[in-house]
Amino acid sequence: MTLKAAVLGHPIGHSKSPALHRAAYARLGVDVAYSAIDVTVPELPAFMAAVRNEPGWRGLSVTMPLKTAMVSEVDEVRGVAGILGVVNTVVFEADGPSVRRIGYNTDVAGIVNAVRHAGVSAAPSAVVLGGGGTAAAAIAALSELGAPSADIYVRDTGRAAEARAAAQGVGLPVRIVPLSGAATAMAAADVVISTLPPHGADALAEELAGLRTTTPGVLLDVAYDPWPSRIAAVWQHGGGTVVPGLEMLLYQAVEQVRFFSGLGDDVTADVIDVMCDAVGAPRRVF
Repeated sequence: MTLKAAVLGHPIGHSKSPALHRAAYARLGVDVAYSAIDVTVPELPAFMAAVRNEPGWRGLSVTMPLKTAMVSEVDEVRGVAGILGVVNTVVFEADGPSVRRIGYNTDVAGIVNAVRHAGVSAAPSAVVLGGGGTAAAAIAALSELGAPSADIYVRDTGRAAEARAAAQGVGLPVRIVPLSGAATAMAAADVVISTLPPHGADALAEELAGLRTTTPGVLLDVAYDPWPSRIAAVWQHGGGTVVPGLEMLLYQAVEQVRFFSGLGDDVTADVIDVMCDAVGAPRRVF
């Protein structure tokens, strides 16, 4: 029987997850058919109820705007996903004759690996742009990377509940501050993680360019289409290291493939290489 997995979100046509996963399963010789399914938040409960009774499901990748809503649609939430209240991975786990749907968060591992491979310093000074679900994962990643604290820059300081909860959950001291003051702090930081949507940091990029200063740190911009983003171009011009969001997507997908294929640590460098090739990402050594 062909096994099934999919990425869920709305809109979903732009997703590179199918290319990543299909390349991995072909290299592994695992018969998993991976598709992209457009699902909105109101449609999610009915979709999850339907797939519970369909044989062959191994997992779901979850993207915007479903990551928070998915917490209520699984049977159990494990690991950092429970701390953050953000699920980007659902694993269908056999439980006798029935199936349990287990929620995980692999975005944190994706951010950690993407930033580590860029050479971020130990105990980095850190800035996060945005306060939503991906920012929550960034906060958890910064805690794992040994950051002593982080400044979280948001458009509306009254709407950063996910970031505040994440910081409290992982025990990372943070300041929630207005986005308008971010440019100077960014230039001085060891690592900056932008979780803003495409073009969301364009105005900030112009402000940063106007400072005419160096940007020696590492910038991870989770938006990867269009690329390079304006903020990435300005950062690189200032001498800093830029990590495209495509690399975060790659590294979090590696963890999902380990779950969905059932092969765990047998998903090694050769598989990661073909995943890189499938989306045009540079090959890295894990």
